[in-house]
Amino acid sequence: MSERRTYTVTGMTCEHCVMSVTEEITALDGVTDVAVDLPTGAVTVTSDGPLDAAQVEAAVEEAGYTLAG
Repeated sequence: MSERRTYTVTGMTCEHCVMSVTEEITALDGVTDVAVDLPTGAVTVTSDGPLDAAQVEAAVEEAGYTLAG
């Protein structure tokens, strides 16, 4: 069953930021889609099943950004 969660990422300022975050999250097992709204920092992740929030946070940090909250 597909699952969708939205996270808020801080520090993104341009399309390169969006590409970096998208690339890192897409590399996680089970991720099928990543949609980033640059003005709000909202990152919606669709996956085959539940994702560990710590994995998503690590991927965002690997891209050089942080999760809010």
